[in-house]
Amino acid sequence: MPIQQSEAKQVNIEFTCTEIGGLWSVYIQESMSACFLTYFLHHLQDAEIAPLAKEALEIAKDRLAKMKQLFMDENFPVPVALSDGDVNLAAPPLFRDSFALSFIYMMNRLSMINFAFTASNNVRLDVLDFFNECIHTSTEMFGKTVKMMLDKGIYDRPPKMDYPKKIEYVQKKSFLSGMLGQKRPLNAIELSEIFFNIERNYFSVIIMLGFAQVVNDRELKELIIRGKRISEKQIQLFNGLMMEENLLGTVTVGMEVTPSTISPFSDKLIMTMITVLNAVDITLISHALALAMRTDLIANYSKIIAEVMAYAKSTFDAMVERKWLEQPPLVTDRQELIRS
Repeated sequence: MPIQQSEAKQVNIEFTCTEIGGLWSVYIQESMSACFLTYFLHHLQDAEIAPLAKEALEIAKDRLAKMKQLFMDENFPVPVALSDGDVNLAAPPLFRDSFALSFIYMMNRLSMINFAFTASNNVRLDVLDFFNECIHTSTEMFGKTVKMMLDKGIYDRPPKMDYPKKIEYVQKKSFLSGMLGQKRPLNAIELSEIFFNIERNYFSVIIMLGFAQVVNDRELKELIIRGKRISEKQIQLFNGLMMEENLLGTVTVGMEVTPSTISPFSDKLIMTMITVLNAVDITLISHALALAMRTDLIANYSKIIAEVMAYAKSTFDAMVERKWLEQPPLVTDRQELIRS
């Protein structure tokens, strides 16, 4: 439900940096999602997944239209972002139908996190209303996607664990240990973070494999393969931690990439997706680090963040060299004005 304006109605309240940054970033990301959803919808044969993909695409287009109107009302430059020109619908399918469902699931799961964070930074009520609506629609789509994945038997539930018998308090400083000697069992928070990091990296491995098959630019292909290996390393590490707890770890359901070597996506669209995945990985690994209570987890997360940040710098440089990276709005350079 939209937030009610006060009797002293907001008039001529310009965007602050939080509204500008939030809307600008989400516009880029939604334009990217719309491109992928357009591609999936064009090739989908599954009669159950197709309506869900259509709904997801309509939501993305509606968000883009509303953001564009907000920008235009403020005489603010609308980002170029990505468009239908970044998708080649004549190319053969690169991913199988089940991956479309994985894509919708993952994008909405990440959007729920991103929109909540973005909404909490906004103080202009019409923009806050917009992000509240985004949270609602992403949550609904996430629920629909999980239900369909469960129905199709392609959703790997998080690990179960025994309920505690009573409330307990930490008694020993060794609760934080983990590098040497006997490690305490993972707690529920740590196990949850490990599971979802594995899940997210499986998604990255599959999409990177598809990208590597179709990209012709040698430098970009090597970058994509490097990113795929980083995700594989994380999967191996986190699955190993789960197996130490006598849990079986998680395994990918099956190969969702076709043998096609013809790209349905522009190189710019592919690299934008990788840039978004890098930012998500850094954010969520940092979140896991903040919640970790075992020193071995803290050490592993710190190493992963450093590796992903180095990789993100390489992808950033590649996009800048090709003039694909749209610059976020900058504050006025007062020192430059003084010098001139």
